[in-house]
Amino acid sequence: MAKKPFNDAQVEIWKKFTETLFHGTHMAITPQQVVDNLQVMFAEMHGDKPCETGLSLYVIWLALGGPFFHFASPTARKRKFEKKLQNRRVDLFQDFARIRGIIYAGYYGHWLGGEHGSEEDNADNPVLKSLDFTLPTARQRAGAPQDPPVVEETSGDLPPSVFFDSSTVPAEAEVIVIGSGAGGAVAAANLAASGYKVLILEAGEHFPASRITTHEKIMSSNLYRDGAIQTTRNRDIIVFQGQVVGGSPVINNGIALRAAPHHVLHPQAENVLDIWASLGAPVSRTDLDTSYDRVETRLDIKPIAKRLGRNNGTHLIRAWNAYKPTSNDALDQDAVLEWFSKNWGAYGTDRACVSAGYCNTGCPYGRKNAPPETWLADATKAATPAYIVTECEAEEILWDGRNDAGERIANAVAVKFRDGTRKAIRATKGVVVAAGTIASSNILDASRIKGTGEGISLNIACPVPALMEKRQNAWDEDQMATYVDRGDFLIESHFQPPMSMSTLVPGWFEEHYQRMRNYSRLASAGVLFPADRLGELKNGKLDFHLDDHTLNTLKRALATLSKVQLAGGALEVYPALLRGQTLWKGMDNDAVDAFFRDNIKEADDVVLSSSHPHGGNAINSDPKKGVVDLDQKVHGTSNVYVTDASVMPSCIRVNAMLTTMAMADRVTHGKRIFG
Repeated sequence: MAKKPFNDAQVEIWKKFTETLFHGTHMAITPQQVVDNLQVMFAEMHGDKPCETGLSLYVIWLALGGPFFHFASPTARKRKFEKKLQNRRVDLFQDFARIRGIIYAGYYGHWLGGEHGSEEDNADNPVLKSLDFTLPTARQRAGAPQDPPVVEETSGDLPPSVFFDSSTVPAEAEVIVIGSGAGGAVAAANLAASGYKVLILEAGEHFPASRITTHEKIMSSNLYRDGAIQTTRNRDIIVFQGQVVGGSPVINNGIALRAAPHHVLHPQAENVLDIWASLGAPVSRTDLDTSYDRVETRLDIKPIAKRLGRNNGTHLIRAWNAYKPTSNDALDQDAVLEWFSKNWGAYGTDRACVSAGYCNTGCPYGRKNAPPETWLADATKAATPAYIVTECEAEEILWDGRNDAGERIANAVAVKFRDGTRKAIRATKGVVVAAGTIASSNILDASRIKGTGEGISLNIACPVPALMEKRQNAWDEDQMATYVDRGDFLIESHFQPPMSMSTLVPGWFEEHYQRMRNYSRLASAGVLFPADRLGELKNGKLDFHLDDHTLNTLKRALATLSKVQLAGGALEVYPALLRGQTLWKGMDNDAVDAFFRDNIKEADDVVLSSSHPHGGNAINSDPKKGVVDLDQKVHGTSNVYVTDASVMPSCIRVNAMLTTMAMADRVTHGKRIFG
């Protein structure tokens, strides 16, 4: 490995931190191997995150005592960790405490055979063996007749001929689409079908199924922005966003929920389209449903087979049914319990899910109908084919005067390639911005569009793993299979491969180590709750603070899920609190409620994440209240549209992929939106 992001001094700090965090345990690899893994993980990242993390390392080290910490005994260093990082309520030290997740990733992400090591190379991986975890190609499943073979399917991979780089990119296109994810891919396919010459700009690389593996740390570093450790400005919330051809749908679970369905909705849940209309953004339900139908058909959306949730998914159903009779809450009594619908093929087809459990680092077996396999394939195969430019970050839109109505006319996009090259690519017809809530807002702001980056919403997730009496093998199925719509929040079954799961399981020192040793006995689910229009961009970064109402929803959601886990037979429950506290079998509902009232005072007390940022460039008929009009054209411009989740005027409460695609389809399908 030529590139080493951490210098010798930083390496020594990492080693001391690792020794401290694993003090009293029997590590399967050495602290030096953990640091070597971190070097590999951060070397694969692009941008400023490796440098930023290295500088933070010095600050944490100094806060812990600097040289005094360094030369103290392991026991004394552990006491310092407990005092300064685990048990302090000071925001700064709570932020520092999140370094534990990085170290755990370095340990549980251990991989043999280097960057290109195979699953066969890792048959004797000592860390995986210590967890009793079996990699997908070596699994012997009880339901073998129903399970397709775990083999790679690469028929959906895009060919090299559709890609440009900094040396081959054309000087102009009719339409430039910024972003290749959910909204950008749909818009590109529809515009190409309408006869436009489309050029798609993507800041990330192309990772077809043939390049995606079960090597978690390499995949996380390459497929996510900031290597999956991007946070809000205050570091309270991790924000997961894809940075790869195909965008976030490449690394999501394929969950396809409508924001305003006709059914399968809690009767007391707010109607999203009614809220939008009240804000000045009436969107026709008929038009949106037509687009939902079209998107669901193209992605082959259907309820997943029950075999895909045989362990953890069915556990949530059983646990909820055991909990429900103990509750007097009307929201619980009216809750909707369902299996997810997703975007891969049915059993018997080449794209049938093999339930490997690696959705969040890209399917290693090519089974998702993500944008590269669907919309981008359609765009590049159109009569007037679209092309994709990789490792190309749009910086701003350039303008060429105004039309007779006084609207600005876009004529080019200024871009920066990963190799440092900068160019301006002409757009002879128009520009579509679909780079995601944060990037799109920053691009529009740099292009002197007013009001962008305001009113950003998040669907925020928080996990609650639980220790069961017997083996669960929750890792041997689809990561997310079932859910409960409880009206004010959702509960979703979920499980992760070892590296990712280690960062979700709370706890410190021997306690965390033992929880991970029980990996195969864990069941897990998470809450998903809406944080509506609480964020804005400041200096390009998301500033987001939970208000009292949202914090109370979080407490209520975690309490409910903890009760569900206990009702489902859990011996211990591990809500994702930063200090790692435990709930025990035998606690009654009142005690659980009191636990969360006492232990959550602010967002910093909990490990929170979001994969669904939306808003920032909201639809509104009034230019003073929104960035884009009802057709998603930027107010005050003649030929700039936004087709990603940033146009959503309020929080939609559920996974945003399907609605983002439907909204993009609504304004581009069968239309010549540019002159």
